[in-house]
Amino acid sequence: MNYPHIPWWQRIIQRIATIKFISTGFLSKNLHRMDTAVLNWTHGRKNLTQMLTGLPVVVITTTGAKSGKPRTVPLAGLPDGEKIILVPTHFGQQHYPAWYYNLCANPTAQVRQNGSTKVYIARTADQLEWDEYWDLAVHYYPGYQSYLERSGDREIPLFVLEPVK
Repeated sequence: MNYPHIPWWQRIIQRIATIKFISTGFLSKNLHRMDTAVLNWTHGRKNLTQMLTGLPVVVITTTGAKSGKPRTVPLAGLPDGEKIILVPTHFGQQHYPAWYYNLCANPTAQVRQNGSTKVYIARTADQLEWDEYWDLAVHYYPGYQSYLERSGDREIPLFVLEPVK
């Protein structure tokens, strides 16, 4: 798999974002709001996460596991051809993010990226895929490894989103 180049200055920002009190104390509560604001301000063309860290971001709309209502959130979405890989580390916290439960309950999701919206079906990666995609995830953002270690006994599955044809 060809890994994209991440510039040195984005690697520095990634290291800062991995610091526990920054990631769990600030980013976990505010990053999606900041990304959403920048996405709205730029009419979907830019987001803070991608500009600062080089992580590709998609905007995913899931169906709420409890509410049944649409839930939209910007997430790091790692490309593999037509597939998109999602990593539910939740910044290394002890619980999964809400979108994880939404995709488990309702695996159909709308994904907006590069100005277009498509429907995808989510599934968890098998072990062979997990190994390959985890390497891809850590290449994009080495902080994922810290988050895995911080999450304790909680497994970090990976979601593979495949487009509905």
